[in-house]
Parts: sequence; C-alpha cells; structure tokens
Amino acid sequence: MSWIILVWLAIVGTGALIVLDFCGKLPLTRFWFQWIYLAVAPHAVMCCYLAYPALQRHGSGRTAAVLLLASFCLLVVYVGFRLHFAPWIRRKSDTFRLRAMLRGRALILLGIYALLVQIPLCIAECILLPRRGTPPYILAADVALAALAVVLLLANGVLRILFTSRRLSVWRRVLILLTIWVPLINLTVLLYCCRVVLDEYDHECYKVVNRSARVDSDLCRTRYPLVLVHGVGFRDLKYFNYWGRIPKELIRNGATVYYGHQEAWGTIEANAAEMKENILEILRETGCEKVNIIAHSKGGLDSRYLISALGMGDRVASLTTMSTPHRGSLVIDKLLRLPDGFFRWLAKGVNAYFRRLGDHDPDFYHAVRQFSTPFAAGFNRSVPDRPEVFYQSYTSVMGGLFSDSLLCFPYSVVKAVEGENDGLVSIESAKWGEFRGVFHNRCRRGISHGDIIDLKREDYRGFDVVETYVQIVSDLKKRGF
Repeated sequence: MSWIILVWLAIVGTGALIVLDFCGKLPLTRFWFQWIYLAVAPHAVMCCYLAYPALQRHGSGRTAAVLLLASFCLLVVYVGFRLHFAPWIRRKSDTFRLRAMLRGRALILLGIYALLVQIPLCIAECILLPRRGTPPYILAADVALAALAVVLLLANGVLRILFTSRRLSVWRRVLILLTIWVPLINLTVLLYCCRVVLDEYDHECYKVVNRSARVDSDLCRTRYPLVLVHGVGFRDLKYFNYWGRIPKELIRNGATVYYGHQEAWGTIEANAAEMKENILEILRETGCEKVNIIAHSKGGLDSRYLISALGMGDRVASLTTMSTPHRGSLVIDKLLRLPDGFFRWLAKGVNAYFRRLGDHDPDFYHAVRQFSTPFAAGFNRSVPDRPEVFYQSYTSVMGGLFSDSLLCFPYSVVKAVEGENDGLVSIESAKWGEFRGVFHNRCRRGISHGDIIDLKREDYRGFDVVETYVQIVSDLKKRGF
C-alpha cells in the first residue's frame, strides 16, 4: 500500500511541477536547476536501468516501478523541451529576434558545460559499470543519449545565432559551419559566437532605448533640409539606398532628407550643374532659403564646386564632407601610369554600362583623373571656400590590410606613401574646413571608406554609424543650421 501511495505522489508531484512551471510559478529553467539537470538527465537510460531492479527488490512491484520511472522520464523530456524552447528573460528594450539570439548564446554555454561534465562521467561509466555486469547495449545507449543531449544544445544554439544575428557576415557563417565539427577549434568558434551575440544584444537594446526616448523627437529637425550627396560609381536608387540605414533614422528623428541625384561617373562640373537644379527645386518645394549638404567621397568635390563656382554659396548653409579626397589620391596617381589606351578602352565599357543604369553623360575617363593629386592642387586654388558657408569634415581609418577585402590593395598603396587611411583616402587628404576627427572602433578592423556610409549594413564594435550621423545632424541643428 505504501508503494501505491509513493507512486501516486510521484505522478502527482511530476504533474504539479509541470503545471507550476507552465504557469511561471516555479520555473524549471533556472540556472541552478539546469546545471543539475544537465549532469543527470543525459544518463536517463542508465538511471532507469539501475533503479528498476532496486525498486523491485524493495517490493514495489513491476507496475509501480514502471510508473515511477515513467514519471521520471516524463519530467526529463519536459524539462529538456523547455530548455530548448524556453522564453529568455524579457526586457522592455529587446525584441523577439534579440531574445531568440541571446537564448542561442545561453544554449551554447549550457552545451559547453554539459560537454565538460559528460566527458568524465561517460569515461567513468565505461570503466566501472562493465565490472558490475552492465550489458554493453545499455552502456552504448546511455553514452549515445549523453552525446545527443550535448549535440542538440550546441546545434540549437548555433542555429539560433546563425539565423538571428546581423553582425555575422555570410562568409563568417560559412566558416562557422565548416569549423564547428573540428575538435578544440569548435570551442573557440562557439565562444566567438557568444561574444558576438552579447555585443550585438547590448548594442541593439541601447538603440531601442534611444529610439523609445526619442519618440516624436526633433533631435535632427534642422532649420534647413538635408541633401545627401553620394560618391563616385553609385546612383541614388529607389531600392538600394547608398546611405544604408542612415536616412531612415534621421527622418525618424525629425530630419527632412533629400538626395543629390547626380550621375555616378559624371565630372565634377557636370555633377555640380545637375545638383544645382535639384537643390533649387528642393528650395522651391520646401520654401527654405538654404540647404545643409552632407557629401561622401567625390560628392564633397562636386558640392564644393557647386558652392563656389556655380554661385550657390547663398543657398547652402553648411557642407559636411565624409572621407572626401580634397587633396587627391595617390592610388589614382599610380593607376594613371597605365597606358592611356587601356584607360580609354575601360572608360568605354564603364560608360556603356552606366548609361543603361540611368547616367545621361557618364565620363569615366575624366572623372577618374579628377582624383589625382595634381588636379586636386589646381582645384583647391581655383575653387576657394565661401565665407558664408560652414565647412566641416570627417574621415575614418582601416585597422589593417584585411579590414575590408575590397580595399586591401588601395589601402596598402596609400598606407605606404601617406599613412593611415580608410582604404582610399588618407587622413590628410580628407581634412577640409573645420576637421572634426577620425572615426575608429574598438576592434582592430577599423572603419573603411564604405563603412562610413553604412554600405554593408553591418554594425561594428565601438562604432554605430547610424547614431554617428544622428549626432552630426544634431550638431548642425545646435549651430543654427
């Protein structure tokens, strides 16, 4: 009779634990319980094998023993399910994606813990239990279950991170999938994933808090509208924004944003003339007297010519240049040593391609030559700054040769001759007007010529490109522009 009571207590107790956990009154996913669970539950086969005869010897009977062990197995399965699919700690500042991603990190850490615990346990089990007459198939099943438990934890965690993290580039995801099977190396890879996730989670939560605090914000509501001017080789397209996530955030914070809409491979003179018509249309549309221009790369040269040579000084309040080669680029000087016939042949192909993309009069041959240092020297003498316009400049630097695979060659050329650069433009060449500084991040990667306009739509440790532009525009507002 006492065994019947014990069986019913076990069944009712198991049910009560499941119900209390489901209602959130007694969570079975607390860390201390997970640690105990991951040490014991993977050996459920061996626990049942050893407990079954012991229960029968004490007179519980076959049915009672089966019911007790079934209750134990039910609890193991339920907690295992909850472990893999439990909701993570919720903050007001996170989202479902962030919670899923952070839970992936937790599962990886639990998987590593389970691996470190199960290896000595399985070794001891394989040495000691055969001496007691344990059948090999029971031992094999138990070790297989322990290995499966560890693999499922790690696989769930890695898949969550691969599908939810935005900081992992495609090639890093491929590298993780290729190296995750290599012993010892996989531990390094897993810990790297955990670090990336924690950085991304903190960064994204910070952004959510900022956005919540800025609801209906006018932080970027400048006196004059913004005109974003792209660099060479790109156009202002409808479905691919040259400036990435930046314009959307500026608009969210109250900015009025327009674009230069100049050609991808137009000369400085041609692009400036086209921008002049666009800006005059913007002024008619908004009723404002002036605009603020933020220009990247060659867009800064187009804008300076617009202001000084086309009489738009009284229509532009400020010019902010980002990584603009005001003093030319030594990379172009090197390339211009190639045969002229080759350049003209290349220009013919590039011009034909960009005509199909919408350029009316692309001029690759002359546009490239306007990046040379001799041209820049003459340009700076003939296009002086207008005193009524506020000029400021920013730039960035790459951390090393392989910080950006597309810019490794030009980076090495500029580095050898001019020193630190962003892959195309040196720090000294980027300085114009009031130089506001060089953008870095906390990693050795640095910030490249494309990163400064959010070209890859990626976040980097210690540098938030979107927030950087919010602060730049906010500063323009404080200055009265």
